[in-house]
Amino acid sequence: MRIRSISLFSQWQPFRDGTYRCSGGRSAEGFLSTIVKLEAEDGIVGWGEMAPLGSFYDPAFASGAQAGMRELVPQLIGLDARAVLATNERMDLALKGHAYVKSALDMACWDASAKYAETPLCVALGGRFGERIPLYRSISQMSPQQMAAQGKKYVEQGYRRLQVKVGLDVCDDIERMEAVRSAVPKETVIIADANASWRTAQVREFLRATREMDYALEQPCATLEETRSIRQHCDRPLILDESIDGLPALLDAHADGLIDGVTIKLARVGGITKGRLIRDVAVSLGLAVTIEDTGGAEICTAAIAHMMQSTPESNRQHTVDFHNWVTVSHATADFACGEGSFTAPQGPGLGIEVAEGSLGRSFCTAGNSMPSRSSRI
Repeated sequence: MRIRSISLFSQWQPFRDGTYRCSGGRSAEGFLSTIVKLEAEDGIVGWGEMAPLGSFYDPAFASGAQAGMRELVPQLIGLDARAVLATNERMDLALKGHAYVKSALDMACWDASAKYAETPLCVALGGRFGERIPLYRSISQMSPQQMAAQGKKYVEQGYRRLQVKVGLDVCDDIERMEAVRSAVPKETVIIADANASWRTAQVREFLRATREMDYALEQPCATLEETRSIRQHCDRPLILDESIDGLPALLDAHADGLIDGVTIKLARVGGITKGRLIRDVAVSLGLAVTIEDTGGAEICTAAIAHMMQSTPESNRQHTVDFHNWVTVSHATADFACGEGSFTAPQGPGLGIEVAEGSLGRSFCTAGNSMPSRSSRI
């Protein structure tokens, strides 16, 4: 199943709930997504998507992704889309680092490969475990009262897990946590996410003040060294996100007893191929696993849904329904969203039907593109 052509598209995806704010006062109004259409000689089309959260969240930005993909797509023409290790090796030889540039291309190869096998992507990734995947909703930084109202709104919409963005002034962050905790039912799962913004002294202050609250703590500091220094003070589940940029980081964190759970973002680690490896090791180590991404709409949401569905339920934590975060749509998919959970689509590959007309004109095409046709032929 040789790759015949690859086309790239750009789509602006505004946030449904307005400005999204995280630690340090950083904010974004939406995702600028880069979408990959991969066409194989035998008529199978694979789709991929990568959308960074602005240019401030991870070492990634939209114009960098697009420039990098322009460099990479000619390198993949003629390769077998099913040979995901080979395509990853080619990308790593052609472009050192810049994992986020490779993620959507790798995703498109997996979509095409699973379609060729006429199987849902989750089955190709290990199996379909269980029926439903828990969802969380992130509450961006605002006043404590506004965040409490937002949390209450999300619970009314059916979400049972809330991520509270902290990471600014500790006293204000304590008020934010108290306000949200008081506004939602006791059984609501709460995660305090500092997005790597606190110093170690701030973490200890926050932990002392919130000792009586029930929550998990996510990525309080930027480095593993800082996390080591606060681990002894943290008597609640500790999750690492931004620190996990590859398998070595996961192994280092686990060896030092730093983590109870891990968040794997596909764009950060380079796509499904490398994300799956990290996921499988995390499962074997007995960690709670979240698989998500930095942003996107239906294509990206489908990929993370399949990754989560193929993760054993005993290790599965939760993920996000990014397509419900934004106001635009580029595909149809049956995620069966409801009551704070969803499921991976049933069809082959990603199980979605992309509305190519919604993407506009391709800004880059390499190879010989076929006439427009459905995703599965």
